[in-house]
Amino acid sequence: MKLLDLTLASPEENLALDEALLEQAESLQSDDDVLRLWESQQTAVIIGRSSRIDEEVDIAACASAQVPVLRRCSGGTSVVIGRGCLMYSVVLSYERNPALRMVDVAHKYVLGKVVNAVKQFLPSAELQGISDLALNNLKFSGNSLRCKRDHLLYHGTLLCEFPLDLIVRYLKSPPRQPDYRGQRGHGEFVTNLGLDCADLRAAMADQWQSDAVLGVWPEALTAELVGQRYSQTTWHHRL
Repeated sequence: MKLLDLTLASPEENLALDEALLEQAESLQSDDDVLRLWESQQTAVIIGRSSRIDEEVDIAACASAQVPVLRRCSGGTSVVIGRGCLMYSVVLSYERNPALRMVDVAHKYVLGKVVNAVKQFLPSAELQGISDLALNNLKFSGNSLRCKRDHLLYHGTLLCEFPLDLIVRYLKSPPRQPDYRGQRGHGEFVTNLGLDCADLRAAMADQWQSDAVLGVWPEALTAELVGQRYSQTTWHHRL
């Protein structure tokens, strides 16, 4: 497993880099499984590949605060990111781990490693629902995946010291909710871990045994995807 600890200048570029790492692996230009860690310096709302913005996002509130609403390449519902929210991404080969072709196995495998990293500091952290991580029944991590022919991209959020009021401000109640949520609003449902992102970064790298650095990342492909997709309003705001 190679480690890429890299945050690019804009949320658009960061979303594009996740997809570029997957596409690079698919094109056999890289034979390494990759763990990427990053932390956006700008607040942004990130919606799922098939999400309807008007169902999940308070568009007026985002526009008033000039918060971009961007679409990622994976599924799932909307999240708010920014400083204090550690982002992780893993690109994994099916050849090395064929069982990951089963989505339920992929969820348990990846989230098992992520929750074990958190458990180094907070032993009561646990998997809840299909793809949430929670602490005392309060969600601190939302996750999603994208499956290709030979590789999997799995990525998610880890709320460390994030202003949770932004989630209440910019997101509507999600159209799909896990049973453990119990119809709670965002303010009663999400929580911070209260951890320094740097400490959690180190724990994640240790858990994934990413003792080598990914020296070359797909810079040109990232820029190409930004131009083709992630800078295009028609991609982000399509219904």
